[in-house]
Amino acid sequence: MDETSRFIRPLLEFLFPSAAPETITIYHSFIRKCAHFTEYAVLALLAYRAIKSPKHRLIWPVLLVVMVASLDELNQSFDPTRTGSIYDVLLDIAGGSTMAAVIWLSGKIQRLRGV
Repeated sequence: MDETSRFIRPLLEFLFPSAAPETITIYHSFIRKCAHFTEYAVLALLAYRAIKSPKHRLIWPVLLVVMVASLDELNQSFDPTRTGSIYDVLLDIAGGSTMAAVIWLSGKIQRLRGV
C-alpha cells in the first residue's frame, strides 16, 4: 500500500479535500483492488490472443493467471515491505476468469448473429 500511497492518496486528497482520512483509505483500497482485477483481466485477454490453438483456448489464459497471481503473491510474501495475500490471488483469478467469460460470451453472440 505504501508504494501506491505516493500517487493515489495525494490524488484522492486533492479530489476529495473534505473527506475523512478513513474515507480516503477506503477509496485507496478500492482502487487498488480494482487494479488487481483489471490487470489480470488484461493478462487473460492478451494470453487468449497469443494462443493460436482453438482447443482449450479459454482454459490456458485462466491457468496462466492462476500461476502468475500465485507466484506474484508468493514473491511478495518474501519482501518485508509487502504482504502476500490469498485474497489478492482470488481477486486476480476472478479478473482473469471474468475476461474468459466475456470472451466466451462474445464468441457465442457472434456465432448467433452469423458474424
